[in-house]
Amino acid sequence: MCKDCGCQEGNEKKYFDHQHSHDHDHDGGHYHDGHYHTHDHDQHEHNHNEEHHHSHHETRTVELERNILAKNEEFAHQNKHWLKDRGITTVNIISSPGSGKTTLLEKTLDALKDRIHCSVIVGDQSTDNDARRLQGKCDFVYQIETKSSCHLDAKQISEILPQVVNEHTKLLFIENVGNLICPAAFELGEDFKIVLLSCTEGEDKPVKYPVIFSDASVAVITKIDLIPHLDWDLKKCRKFIHEVNPGMYIFELSAKSGEGMNSWFEYLEKLVK
Repeated sequence: MCKDCGCQEGNEKKYFDHQHSHDHDHDGGHYHDGHYHTHDHDQHEHNHNEEHHHSHHETRTVELERNILAKNEEFAHQNKHWLKDRGITTVNIISSPGSGKTTLLEKTLDALKDRIHCSVIVGDQSTDNDARRLQGKCDFVYQIETKSSCHLDAKQISEILPQVVNEHTKLLFIENVGNLICPAAFELGEDFKIVLLSCTEGEDKPVKYPVIFSDASVAVITKIDLIPHLDWDLKKCRKFIHEVNPGMYIFELSAKSGEGMNSWFEYLEKLVK
């Protein structure tokens, strides 16, 4: 996780409508048996200073988070207009690591190659492994290595947009860093957030990570070909998704077997019309 990245402030502001706060109880112990003790006063001063320092640090942390998010929002707003002016639909794909984002994109780009001009931005902390897997399957692929950061931000996207789209591009996929928390707080200028959940994860992921499931337009349950081999309840997963986001549309598919993929392709084609 990146330090003070702003995701906590952003997620709380967007979905829980309360500010980050902690209650601290400091007991100075000024009196004992009816007598005043000067060393207790010193201790009180120490506790007071410690509390003041801690409170000041907290305030600075929250302000830093807000400043980061405010700056990110500026870039996201610019990205959105830049892409809209060029008629490009942008999808931000968010999930835990290993949910099948890249495999789904591989199959999707193969299917759409002769139907829609697509580009992809891939975010990972390290390596260009995913970008190399997608190379040649669409017009442009660009890998962003975020190093110590746990999410992509709008400034990173703005810096490379002219390199990854052209006058033919209609659909831009952003494969975010594998993480269900921080990417939810950072708008990138996308039109839609899509959250992936594989059946190899717990059915209760939506209620454990409600922010992204409440903010995303669509949920995609992946690797459904494995359900017969797992102790996993599809109906329960649907129930948890709709507890968090009652109107959310759910795709259930397998990039490996092809089950459910045609409906997914049709959905993406409708996005660009």
